[in-house]
Amino acid sequence: MTRTSFLMGLIGTGIGRSLSPELHEREADRHQVRCLYRLLDLGGAKRHTAENLHELLGAARSLGFAGLNVTHPVKQLVLPHLDRLAPTAARVRAVNTVVFADGAAVGHNTDGTGFAAALTRGLPDAPMRHVVQLGAGGAGSAVAHALLDLGAERVTVVDPAAGRARELAEALNTDAGSERARTCDAASLGTVLQEADGLVNASPVGTPALPRLPLDPAALHPGLWIVDINYRPLRTPLLEAGRALGCRTLHGGGMLVHQAAGTFRLVTGLEPRTAHMLADFADLTAGVREHS
Repeated sequence: MTRTSFLMGLIGTGIGRSLSPELHEREADRHQVRCLYRLLDLGGAKRHTAENLHELLGAARSLGFAGLNVTHPVKQLVLPHLDRLAPTAARVRAVNTVVFADGAAVGHNTDGTGFAAALTRGLPDAPMRHVVQLGAGGAGSAVAHALLDLGAERVTVVDPAAGRARELAEALNTDAGSERARTCDAASLGTVLQEADGLVNASPVGTPALPRLPLDPAALHPGLWIVDINYRPLRTPLLEAGRALGCRTLHGGGMLVHQAAGTFRLVTGLEPRTAHMLADFADLTAGVREHS
């Protein structure tokens, strides 16, 4: 029997205004299947995150969820609670999609392909000689791997947690088989950016929870292209600062849609109509102040 309904959800913190439910439910409607997508907010108590995460995954499995999205801050914390990892997640050591099938919880990652598709579509001729990335967390790992896959000759990773940045750079170099990734500290960022082609913000800085610039705006220059993977707001402080200088910019809406399409495919087995999902995103964000 072909399945005609899917129970899905999103685990994370501060997810009350996520557009993931609408994107998945609208796409399911087009396929004439039913999708119920629920938000499972972990709340703000960080010390309880791991415990709550384990309980939520167990409850979701028991309640018949077909799959879950996983977002900040648990894309890496979720790893020990899964039965196995698909190659996409094992490679980047981060999960954004959990599929429940045959009694197992399997972790996948659609962030990397989602970012790559969005960048290729939004900035198709962006030079890739040297890209600086802010953030080395779960999303940052997927994005950095995608940058190398897209042909970036060098990626410099910057993160307040220097050890986390070094670990990501080492993983990138092991995966790429060359010394294409390195790190730098905040004090050197301005100098490093002067000879970079692009800047990617893969950190949560700039979202409503952290409404500020992730770096000194004096470090920016007009020759940069700038991507912020966040989509709330669409015009983050970083993108606004870049636009003021004449930089080419790209918001996180495209990555959201493309990674959602990947999740929809994994959970339902149906082929998503990504163009329609992009139109849904435009419709959902049109005239909404927080996304402006």
